Amino acid sequence: MAQHLTLADREFLQRMVKGKKSKAEMGALMNRHRSTIDRELRRNSSAWGYRSQTAQRLAEKRRAACRRRYKLSDLDLRTYVSERLRKAWSPDQIAGRLRRDFPHEPQRHVSAPTIYAWIERRAPRLRRWLRRANRRCQKRPEKPAEVQIQGRPAVINRRRRYGDWEGDTIVSRGRRSGLVTLVERKSGLLRMGKLDDLCSATTMNAARRCLRDLPRSLRRSTTFDNGTEFTAYQVLTKSLGMAVYFADPYCAWQRGSNENLNGLVRQFFPKGTDFRQVRRRDVERVQQSLNDRPRRRLNYKTPLEIIRKQCVAFRS
Repeated sequence: MAQHLTLADREFLQRMVKGKKSKAEMGALMNRHRSTIDRELRRNSSAWGYRSQTAQRLAEKRRAACRRRYKLSDLDLRTYVSERLRKAWSPDQIAGRLRRDFPHEPQRHVSAPTIYAWIERRAPRLRRWLRRANRRCQKRPEKPAEVQIQGRPAVINRRRRYGDWEGDTIVSRGRRSGLVTLVERKSGLLRMGKLDDLCSATTMNAARRCLRDLPRSLRRSTTFDNGTEFTAYQVLTKSLGMAVYFADPYCAWQRGSNENLNGLVRQFFPKGTDFRQVRRRDVERVQQSLNDRPRRRLNYKTPLEIIRKQCVAFRS
C-alpha cells in the first residue's frame, strides 16, 4: 500500500542527491518507484536544490490545502446555525431548512451530525433544546361514550384534513396556574392561552379564545387529555361547533402531536415555572417562535407557511 514520504525518507533522499545517485538507484534503495522520486524532486525542490526540511514543509502545506474546507468555518453559515439554535430549532430542522432556503448552494448544506459535533465542540450550552419534559398520565373520570376517542372518525386518525386539534395543559408547581396548548394535527400549528387557574371554565374559555379567530374549516374537532380541567368541553361544542373527543387514560400517544409540542414549550417554560408571573406577550412570543420552526414531516416547511397557504385556498 502506497505511503507518503516521511521526514526521515526525505533526509535519506537528500543524502543520496548529494551523492549524485540516479533516480532509479534512489528508488531501489528506498523501495519506491523511480516516478515517485522524480515527482518528489520536481515538486519539493527549491532554488537551492533539494532540502529535506523545505520539502517536508512544502508537502505539508500542499496536503493541508487539498483538504475539504470545514463548512461551519464560514461566518455567515455559522451565524445562521447559531441564530436558529437560540430559537430552539433542532440540528435536523436547521439542516433541512438550509437545503430548502439555499437549494443551489451546496456549500451551505450541512448535515445534522455536523451541527451536533459543532455544538459539542464549540457551544455546549446550546444543548438545552435537547431536553424534553416527561409527562405522566393520571387516571381521570370517565367521559360520556359519545366523546370517547373510539368514536373519532377515521379521517381524523389519518390526518387527511385540516382543522382537527389536540389539547392539553402545562401546569406550574402545585397546579396553581398554567397554559392550555392546542396543536393542529396535520400542520403542527400551535395555539396557547395563559391560565391564571386550572378551573374547567377558565381552561375551556381560554381554548375558545385561541381558536375563535380561525375559519370554520380550520376548527372541526379537538381531542383532549382526561384532565378535570376539560370537563366543561361543551363550551367549544356550543360556541365554535367543534366536535370534542377524549383520549384513553395512560395513552399519551393518542395525542402525540400535542405531547411533542408540550415538550418544546417546556424549553422556554421549564418545570417549576409560575405562569402567574409570565406575561401574555411572552406566551405569544413562544407561540410565534414554535410556529416559525420548520418540521421534517412538513418537508421542512413551517406550520405557519402551511396554514397560510390553506387559508388562501379556503378563501379562493
